[in-house]
Amino acid sequence: MENFKLTRVYANEAGDSYFEDVEVPLYSKGPIGYLSENFEVKDLSFRKVSPEYDYDFHTAPARQYIILLDGEIEIETSLGEKRIFGAGDVLFVEDTNGKGHRTKNLQAQERKSIFVTI
Repeated sequence: MENFKLTRVYANEAGDSYFEDVEVPLYSKGPIGYLSENFEVKDLSFRKVSPEYDYDFHTAPARQYIILLDGEIEIETSLGEKRIFGAGDVLFVEDTNGKGHRTKNLQAQERKSIFVTI
């Protein structure tokens, strides 16, 4: 069995945000490769932000997956932990309440991503 790795951003009961590394199991489907179980989703949207994008602390508007298509970002939790993510990384943000997280572009280029709301 294989795994697909993603990063979860969530808030605890005190409202502090944290990172959690998550592994989604993938199952062999023969010549088409490895697939996870299906996930039910609500909406999908495409996003592009300016090179100067630096969004101060905010909560996620909904529980959603964010698939980074290009560029590089730094996310900071409310406790000051920072991680860098780039093209191909997947985030699962569900800190819809609490102190939120901060997101900043690290490269001087427009950045594209896909949001998948669950």
